[in-house]
Amino acid sequence: AGRRFVRPLRRRRAVVSPVDLERAVAILKDQGNASAGLVRLGDKQILLSDAGDAFIMFGTRGQSQIALFDPVGPKEAWGELVLKFVRDAKRHGRRPVFYQVSPQFLPIAVEAGLKPYKLGEQAIVDLKGFSLQGGEWLKLRRSINRAERDGLDFALLSPDEVPAVLDELREVSNAWLAAHNAAEKGFSLGTFRDAYVAAQSVAVIRLEGRIVAFASIMTAPAEGDAFIDLMRHIPGTHRGMMDLLFVRIMERLKADGFRSLNMGMAPLAGLPNSDCAPLWNQIGRQVFENGERFYNFRGVLAFKSKFDPKWESRYLVVGGSGLPLTSLLDVTMLISGGIKGIFRR
Repeated sequence: AGRRFVRPLRRRRAVVSPVDLERAVAILKDQGNASAGLVRLGDKQILLSDAGDAFIMFGTRGQSQIALFDPVGPKEAWGELVLKFVRDAKRHGRRPVFYQVSPQFLPIAVEAGLKPYKLGEQAIVDLKGFSLQGGEWLKLRRSINRAERDGLDFALLSPDEVPAVLDELREVSNAWLAAHNAAEKGFSLGTFRDAYVAAQSVAVIRLEGRIVAFASIMTAPAEGDAFIDLMRHIPGTHRGMMDLLFVRIMERLKADGFRSLNMGMAPLAGLPNSDCAPLWNQIGRQVFENGERFYNFRGVLAFKSKFDPKWESRYLVVGGSGLPLTSLLDVTMLISGGIKGIFRR
């Protein structure tokens, strides 16, 4: 009683051609990046390669035209597609921006006259080698064993099973948003929409038969990659709840033959903090050290580090000169849906 729920943030939906979206979804099955499945949200525009075998998903905010991740499709198609994107942005008077791109993208960016700035580190778990055996995993084993002794139970639901529990999942999502005084985000993050959630497998934790945590999972079977998408829980339920959820997801994916799990990015992690570091890195490090009011930088890094991931650098790549602070603000506004969303975690 008295719990205050937060309404999902109203945001302008991108005008996406249903035909282009259908073609982009068709490309997904032949590529290896599971997180590219975020195109299914339908909140991003799509730029297809001339051959129709690759695409860039993007949004616009302020003076920025912002691509999400590396281009999706064969790497030999990336160069031409990136140039097409840059020309399209400039034709509309916008600055071309690429958000959360990999090191493999950087040579193409440089050839296109764009400049990279490190954003943080992405956590990738090698599922083939994942095991809780050994002394270094003792603390995590104790956490999940205690959670199970206290009655928490894990299950992985297929897409066919998800519609029956959508109401329960929505209650968990609303409780999580309310507890964090948060609004729904978008663009680079999953959003709770019934059709979108029901199109994926969903891992759940139950306590006394009631769902208290869940995570939706995207997969790219062609390369054996998986991605944790939308993740919500009822705060204060159990200290070991999220440990149990993630460990059991990893074990299940490993048993099903998947090779890697993308746990997402730890923003501003891994930036050099010496006096000789570039100004961008020094600013980012200061935000990491002092920006906990706006984002739990340290907590995200610490939680993902529990699972001994391989850390891969991710970058913001932009056109033009000078520090890309305005472009980064445009990205943040696009994800949060506006200035109110930034200040509501």
